[in-house]
Amino acid sequence: MRAAVLEQQNQPLAIRDDVEIRDPGPGQVLVKVANCGICHSDLSVIDGAFPSPTPIILGHEAAGVVAAVGTNVRGVEVGDHVVLTPCPPCGRCYWCVRNEPSHCELSLGLLTHSFPDGTTGLSRKGQTVLRGLNIAGFAEYALLGETGAVRVPKDAPLDVVCTIGCAVQTGVGAVLNTAKVEEGATVLVLGLGGIGLSVVQGARIGGAARILADDPVAARRHAAKAMGATDLIDPGSDDVQAKVREITTVGVDFAFECAGRAALVEAGLAATRNGGTIVAVGAPPVNESITIAPAALFTVSGKRLMGTILGGVNSLREIPRLVSLWKAGRLDLEALVTNRRPLADINAALDDLRASRGIRTVLAC
Repeated sequence: MRAAVLEQQNQPLAIRDDVEIRDPGPGQVLVKVANCGICHSDLSVIDGAFPSPTPIILGHEAAGVVAAVGTNVRGVEVGDHVVLTPCPPCGRCYWCVRNEPSHCELSLGLLTHSFPDGTTGLSRKGQTVLRGLNIAGFAEYALLGETGAVRVPKDAPLDVVCTIGCAVQTGVGAVLNTAKVEEGATVLVLGLGGIGLSVVQGARIGGAARILADDPVAARRHAAKAMGATDLIDPGSDDVQAKVREITTVGVDFAFECAGRAALVEAGLAATRNGGTIVAVGAPPVNESITIAPAALFTVSGKRLMGTILGGVNSLREIPRLVSLWKAGRLDLEALVTNRRPLADINAALDDLRASRGIRTVLAC
């Protein structure tokens, strides 16, 4: 099959036509990938912010059509339209039975870039190719465990609903599942890419009274306004903490860091009221740390600092729910997609992401 392969970090991706992908085994499905969004986590691996072995196929915000199924597969069948998820729940492990499915043992593939048995199902010229971020969606086909492919209605355009696979699940889920934002709350969103704008929409759906949206890119702030933000903050000209205090008097109830910057987590801590909640949604480079000083002040403030992976969702439930919200007009997916390119143009699309041009580029694979 054809795929965009990262052969060495800090190098452009190479389009290869000779990647081999095995047939699905028991409990597995083979999906013909139609579209895949480009997420900042993909870029972090490419640019070395997340060290990784190579060669590897990245891409984890994908949708397509089931092409083949292995034995014992009951959840989907050939011809089904599906959105893929990087955190598939097994339903049986320590975390799944405690209703923490985004931490399922199967999600370890995000770090190992392989199936639980250490295989990837991918190779090229006899060399194993890694299954990047548990999907490897920058390719014509993807091989997944059954719960990694979630059926969606066939009238849902795959180049739109693919955004649910990562950005929308993560952002909306962080609001409704991780933080459990209540009606009437005040919310600060730091970073307005695909995930941040999904947080804005999740906060609106959850009934937040004030949604403060912070990003240095004017077009992204304007997009946030259209999606439900009540107040816009330009960190280039505004003192974020002072602006938050001016609007709320005491600080926000909830702050969400969505750009993958440790410094923004610290900014969220400063802008949150005593007893409030800060959720680290983005994935900072591995060499960045969060500093909380003085620790005693944090202790008496009663603030909560939380992490989240894929918004704490159960994708088997969340993907259909988000599609339903989109169909009901309560969730804007189309506005997240600001560019569409063929797989061959992936390196130009990555340059757009590096330069913060647009929100989401979706590839036709």
